[in-house]
Amino acid sequence: MTDTDPLVTALAGLVVDVVRFLDDCDDDEVDPDSAVKMTESVSWVLLQLPPDQRERLLRVLADMAGAEPDPGRREFLESFPFTCGLVEDRER
Repeated sequence: MTDTDPLVTALAGLVVDVVRFLDDCDDDEVDPDSAVKMTESVSWVLLQLPPDQRERLLRVLADMAGAEPDPGRREFLESFPFTCGLVEDRER
């Protein structure tokens, strides 16, 4: 794992978990249109990061995925950069 401020890792984890919740929740828990709007809003904000900060976020996400024991969360962490438009290639 890279030498990263623990706050960055904690906040990145929270963002991922919120997006995962919105992605996984049933229609009776959260209105689907609201879930899509919120997810798109998160993606837009992340895409506004300067390139060096985006790269830092990608490294943090990769480190988190590598250390994640839960297979479902690990898979979501690995797909998050592509899903949110941070990378064009899913294999990054």
